[in-house]
Amino acid sequence: MASSLQNIHDDDSVMLRVTHSNLKTFTSDIRFSLQLTIEGVQEKLWRKCGTSVNSMHLELHDSVGKVADLVDNSKPLGFYSPLDGFRLHVVDLDPSSVTSGGWLEDTSLVDKYEISEEAYNKRQDTFRKYKHKLASQIPSTAEGKIPDSSMEDLCANIKVGSRCEVEPGAKRGVIKFVGRAESLGTGFWVGVQYDEPLGKHDGMVKGVRYFECPPSHGGMVRPEKVKVGDYPERDPFEDEI
Repeated sequence: MASSLQNIHDDDSVMLRVTHSNLKTFTSDIRFSLQLTIEGVQEKLWRKCGTSVNSMHLELHDSVGKVADLVDNSKPLGFYSPLDGFRLHVVDLDPSSVTSGGWLEDTSLVDKYEISEEAYNKRQDTFRKYKHKLASQIPSTAEGKIPDSSMEDLCANIKVGSRCEVEPGAKRGVIKFVGRAESLGTGFWVGVQYDEPLGKHDGMVKGVRYFECPPSHGGMVRPEKVKVGDYPERDPFEDEI
């Protein structure tokens, strides 16, 4: 292995750019503990990209090319001496994998859940009721809409690059866009790259590119739904402790 590689990161973790053999538009910067076993890395990636652990082969690349095949699942990630900025490539070995065929990248191939208007109106936990409740707490114009001035005030503390949590659902992510998006409606919008594939797009909405993120990780929401703060990416194993 190249002598320039190092074993230890200052905080015992490393930021890697993750790519996928089947998902050509999928890229994600993920921080991994160097103490995490390769099997643990695979478990974390399975939750991100859908490739099962048993079908996953990992390759570590630097700026020049492949550094190592991560074939020993029992070894810690630090054994392979990754550095910040290295690329971790996921190779899906299952020809019938859920990642094949492009349906994870093409939302038009995904069956949509539909609910009748009557049934939706009877539910108490809907976004529509949440929006009405929120609107009642913010000064409104004569047309019943949140005025631009209020939206602009809310955006004052929402900065690109900040961590955030988005309601409903307490979805966590990173602010990628703040501003007007006339194709979506008047007023201000906030673009978020969610940590998990909980969004609807990759930052392009109605033919307009507002930001870039992995497929199904992007969302455009109103500023009143965004809380900026110390919202770290959730550990997928926290429920198992």
